[in-house]
Amino acid sequence: MQQEPQPEAVNSGQLVYHKIGGLIRRYRKDKGLKLLDLSGITGIKSAMLSKIENGRMLPTIPTLFTIIQKLGIKPETFFAELSAENHFPGFLLLRKGQYASYVKEEGAIGFEYQSILEHTFESGAFQLSLLTLRPGAQRPAVTTAAYEIVYVLRGHLQYQLEDRLFELTEGDTLFFDGNIPHMPVHTENTTVQLLVMYIFAEISR
Repeated sequence: MQQEPQPEAVNSGQLVYHKIGGLIRRYRKDKGLKLLDLSGITGIKSAMLSKIENGRMLPTIPTLFTIIQKLGIKPETFFAELSAENHFPGFLLLRKGQYASYVKEEGAIGFEYQSILEHTFESGAFQLSLLTLRPGAQRPAVTTAAYEIVYVLRGHLQYQLEDRLFELTEGDTLFFDGNIPHMPVHTENTTVQLLVMYIFAEISR
């Protein structure tokens, strides 16, 4: 009889959160499964699975173990791909060449993400990414189970939060609840760069 995987099998070090969704997506496709198929065998709604795969929700440990078990992945194999060095010497020097490129929404056009820094803490986690928007960049509005901070490094654009539209230019910062449907609106023939921080934690309102 197959033994149920236990949460204690999770590596005690830091996990590279921007990889979780992509790994699940890759294993799911390797099995020839669609999101609805995975939803059917896990009992997890396809909308939630989509947000997890797109890095817009961090799954709970029980949810994550359910997914990898139903996909037939050994926990040690899965978490070995997510483990990061947990030693902190008191400072971090992050070279541009060390940033890790990753994909969020597969259907997005002109969106290029690079993970700069990720860290867990007692009540949650954060991820800092560099987002480059190429001319013609577009995607539908999305929601994220996190708070977001957007800082404009280069260029100008509009940022839509539900039915509100904000004009943003270099040096501007926008902080918002990611559960509000949102998307950058970039219609000019220029390249825009943003720093985006995702805070997966409860914040006092």
